[in-house]
Amino acid sequence: MKKIISVLLLGITIFTFAFSSPALAADAASGAKIFAANCASCHAGGKNLVQAQKTLKKDALDKYGMNSAEAIIAQVTKGKNAMPAFAGRLKPAQIEDVAAYVLQQANEKDWK
Repeated sequence: MKKIISVLLLGITIFTFAFSSPALAADAASGAKIFAANCASCHAGGKNLVQAQKTLKKDALDKYGMNSAEAIIAQVTKGKNAMPAFAGRLKPAQIEDVAAYVLQQANEKDWK
């Protein structure tokens, strides 16, 4: 009987993990707060005050290859050109949250 219950529980566990959608580790709501405190001075409303053509709007993210969480995380972490690196200021999880927020705004709302 114990063997049958063990096999049944193992089957349920495998089924649960195989057919459940993966949880997103990043939290866009948290990212919104972090963005407001650290990024909005240059990127308010998805704009870019330093390089006007390189906004955070969907078409610009697509054009410049910044349309993935990985690309945004790398840019925020390392910085580039006029953008400072945030690796020392923000924790990796916070940077992931910012990336999730930026993608959410660009893809779902186009910063409107």
